[in-house]
Amino acid sequence: MNKAIFLDRDGVINRERGFTYRLEDFEILPGLVSALKEFRKRGYMLIVVSNQSGVAKGLYRQTDIEVLHNYLVGELKKEGLVFDEIYYCVHHPDVSKCICRKPDSLFVEKSIARFGIDPAGSFFIGDKERDIEAAHKAGVKGIMIEANSPLSEIMHLIK
Repeated sequence: MNKAIFLDRDGVINRERGFTYRLEDFEILPGLVSALKEFRKRGYMLIVVSNQSGVAKGLYRQTDIEVLHNYLVGELKKEGLVFDEIYYCVHHPDVSKCICRKPDSLFVEKSIARFGIDPAGSFFIGDKERDIEAAHKAGVKGIMIEANSPLSEIMHLIK
């Protein structure tokens, strides 16, 4: 079976600024590339699971998210890195109901089934309790970090 690192986006991959949907506000966090390379070296798949409720709230469009993700993918590709998948939920409970929004675990469970991932050997790194709750629902170990902190601080927790 495969093992994976699931990553929240805002606050873990890029600087948390509230609703980040404009390219000029999208800042990849320092140390991200070296951490992702180390995860790959340790044999982990890399999967992003993000809530993007600004779409449901009418603050931005799904195409805005795609522009950011295309930029992120391009920057990581320059470093020889790729994500195995990027999942994002565009819903918000005030506007629309779903089961893909964290703290629900649909995208984590979908990845486990799709990629043959061993949940017990995998981790979810997030900066909100809902990330950790989604991890636990899927049987994955959750690691809570402070928003915008370097992933190097938690590398010792992941073998």
